[in-house]
Amino acid sequence: MDLQNQILDLGRRAHAASRALAKASTEQKNSALLAMADALEKETDAILVANTSDLARAKANGLSAAMIDRLTLDPKRIKAMADGIRQVAALPDPVGENLRDWTRPNGIHISKVRVPIGVVGIIYESRPNVTSDAAVLCTKTGNATILRGGSESIDSNLAIASALQHGLAHAGLPADSILLIPTTDREAVKYLCAMDQYLNVIVPRGGKSLIETVVAHARMPVIKHYDGICIIYVDKEADLEMAGRIVMNAKTQRPGVCNAIETVILHADIAEEFFATTGKALLEKGVQLRCDERAYAQLSTFHHQLILRATEADWRTEFLDLILAVKIADTTEEAITHIDDNGSHHSDGIITRNAATAEQFLNEVDSATVYWNASTRFTDGGEFGFGAEIGISTDRLHARGPMALEELTTYKYQIRGTGQIRE
Repeated sequence: MDLQNQILDLGRRAHAASRALAKASTEQKNSALLAMADALEKETDAILVANTSDLARAKANGLSAAMIDRLTLDPKRIKAMADGIRQVAALPDPVGENLRDWTRPNGIHISKVRVPIGVVGIIYESRPNVTSDAAVLCTKTGNATILRGGSESIDSNLAIASALQHGLAHAGLPADSILLIPTTDREAVKYLCAMDQYLNVIVPRGGKSLIETVVAHARMPVIKHYDGICIIYVDKEADLEMAGRIVMNAKTQRPGVCNAIETVILHADIAEEFFATTGKALLEKGVQLRCDERAYAQLSTFHHQLILRATEADWRTEFLDLILAVKIADTTEEAITHIDDNGSHHSDGIITRNAATAEQFLNEVDSATVYWNASTRFTDGGEFGFGAEIGISTDRLHARGPMALEELTTYKYQIRGTGQIRE
């Protein structure tokens, strides 16, 4: 079977499975999720063998340390995946929720009810845990899913998907509710994007080129997970000890993830003191600082090889590494303008003691998640209490921020009458 027909076959199977899954009760879906979690733990050894193959290929291809960290699985991470599935099973099921109902003067009764979307296509790179997160959230919401992971994690993804399918089948739900494209051929993405007769929405999460390819070819709605160019502004009234802890966490805890910061903006009044403490700590941690002229002039006294002048492109780059762009601003308005012009509207934050300044920032920064005195690393479905997420949407419609259960539903109107006709 050629690749195009292979993708079409996956679409037909997923569409058929979605009809059966949409009729499953909450109890049936939760039982399936628990069986999926058990299957994942049971097949840990097979998953780790597959992951070893991916890691060997990644190292041979010269992937960065941050990217390899995103790719790496171990028993602890697999257990965390299984625990995440159990957390999703314990969450309320949004499907069937009555959002609103009313009766018209003619007596017809109208209800607005949450329902599954249908078949959800998800394209992602690097992190094999996304295979589990995406499949589990779709199962809970009665959606079938077709997954297309990155070539660097193909063996891990196939092993995880197999375990999840075993759990589904064990619980009596169609295994085809979770399908993973088994090839790394890039043409598969274009065929998936053209399959609007079976696919209801597509969610790309990865590099800009991947997302632009999907947007250019998709015949169905696209919910985009664009770059994570996240920015923290340290205000002149910031607690600098707090600021140091937050900036260090947001940059260095896991630099290869989308909610790590790529730029820090410092108010001119506190820049010198910030550099003396946190700037030094960042350098000791191996963070390269790419500075505007004012920041470079202040940091030049350190005589450190990791201090460089920023280029214009640095303000719009998702480094996903131990690299941080550094800018000095004179006002909060200047910081907000920089974020609006250069950020990706993913996750941005302010550190300040001044509540009025914080509220100005929270209201004026147009990003999916906006923080006051907290690390941007909390932009995550699990950290928001959603159990997991299939991505962080930087769109405005129909989902924004961590996409979890509610964002994987749509709604329909149910109208009940007693014989009314329109005059």
